Amino acid sequence: MHSGTFKLSGNIVDVINRNIFPGTIVVNKGKIEHVLYDTKVPDQYILPGLIDAHIHIESSMLIPSEFARLASLHGTVATVSDPHEIANVLGVEGVKFMIENGKKVPFKFFFGAPSCVPATEFETSGTSIGADTIGEMLDWDDIYYLSEMMNFPGVLYDDPEVKAKLQAAFKRKKPVDGHAPGLRGKDARKYAEAGITTDHECFTLEEAREKAMLGMKILIREGSAARNFDALIPLLKEMPHMIMFCSDDKHPDELIQGHINTFIVRAIKNDYDIFDVISACTLNPVKHYRLPVGLLQPGDDADMIVVDSLDNMKVMETYIKGIKVAENGNTRMDAVVEKPVNRFNARKIEPADIEVSDKESKINIIEVVDDQIVTKHMIARPLVDNNLIVSDIKRDILKIIVLNRYTQSLPAIGFVHGFNLKHGAIASTVAHDSHNIIAVGTNDEAICKAVNHLIEVQGGVVAFNGSENFILPLPVAGLMSLENGYEVAQKYKMLDKIARELGAKLSSPFMTLSFLALLVIPELKLSDKGLFNGNAFEFLSLYNYEA
Repeated sequence: MHSGTFKLSGNIVDVINRNIFPGTIVVNKGKIEHVLYDTKVPDQYILPGLIDAHIHIESSMLIPSEFARLASLHGTVATVSDPHEIANVLGVEGVKFMIENGKKVPFKFFFGAPSCVPATEFETSGTSIGADTIGEMLDWDDIYYLSEMMNFPGVLYDDPEVKAKLQAAFKRKKPVDGHAPGLRGKDARKYAEAGITTDHECFTLEEAREKAMLGMKILIREGSAARNFDALIPLLKEMPHMIMFCSDDKHPDELIQGHINTFIVRAIKNDYDIFDVISACTLNPVKHYRLPVGLLQPGDDADMIVVDSLDNMKVMETYIKGIKVAENGNTRMDAVVEKPVNRFNARKIEPADIEVSDKESKINIIEVVDDQIVTKHMIARPLVDNNLIVSDIKRDILKIIVLNRYTQSLPAIGFVHGFNLKHGAIASTVAHDSHNIIAVGTNDEAICKAVNHLIEVQGGVVAFNGSENFILPLPVAGLMSLENGYEVAQKYKMLDKIARELGAKLSSPFMTLSFLALLVIPELKLSDKGLFNGNAFEFLSLYNYEA
């Protein structure tokens, strides 16, 4: 795979000068040498390669090299990648794994230094990364920014460790990504004034507009769990220079179908300006993060895509540094062979370990919201059997547990509404952000069967149908597979199908499950240490005596 001298002709979309014209691009040794006006060109369009402005590659369940093989089929040439997930499992070693594996394919991964490892003090992660280490990582050539500052209470209350991490980025003139769902008013102002430059967690137009007016770039997210495109896209007309597109978390079955190219199609169908739309996934991230990604200008890297039309955005060819990496839905990148890296020391559990005594009170329940990672706080009388609180299938109030996978201990227990399982259980070692083992089920035996199978294989995603476990093993940090992306997607779709056969009605049950341990997102979540109130940022008893 190499890049020599060649020409590419079509209708050239110039986002810098906001112009579309028939022309020919001359490429020499990976660089654009000339852009020439030419009346006789094929009926196709040439665009700058697309950029996902914020994604956790780990959530695709693919290692970076395999992610690149799929994403480039859809015109993606680069990602702004937060290795926060693997960092919470393996620390700096995990970040290095991502960087080195990504270098083995002709794709542009721009990694950040994960700012919140662990994400909070209210959960157990595999390691911790302090301000001194953050400074060292920010000096690496392969680290482009400080990853999302999820500890927004630490920013608001001037936590010394948080301030030290921010200063490390400022000192090196590297941008700081934000993460502050629902933050408004004076708190949002202080967060922005602390030097936070982006936010991908807005879920209302009013919140996004307010943060944009404070100077924060708004990353419109449409992932596998959180889908905010429809709510936020009107801001593109109001403040186009403040908008970028991102997926944040993208499961493999959806990645096969499309990536950032789908944002363009949706926006254009709704009559948004073509140059504003394409700039949101090319020019704007290049300028904000100072990325060495080409924009079809002489002297740029030849990072470009050929599509059939701007309405369909069917990607026919993808080039990165002049190398054709994908053509007509087929990758031209070679697969990369890696060895597993992991950290796992969980104990198997039995039904007695997850029994919950009745205390003749109502209980606090996590209520999931489909297509969102925020949750609600529900209070209800539990179903009691033989003085024990059990899963209530009729009212869809099911037991959920989180088990520490780094140190042998007993699980934390809660209850959740919204999964609608009628039998069996589902479980995963993808449990943001510390990636302990999380499971939800209709009875204690089913939960234990699913969890113990994950422990046996040292990580993965599993569905137990009452008699048999079905699993997608994830030997890389309990987060990623070493298999071909299509095989991973097929196994994941099979698990999703089984979850639906168990009764699940959520659009993405496993992705939703993975976020129920994410304490920095309101309202109620569950860590390995207990039920957590994300609004008050403190633990909450399972029992609610006041209701």
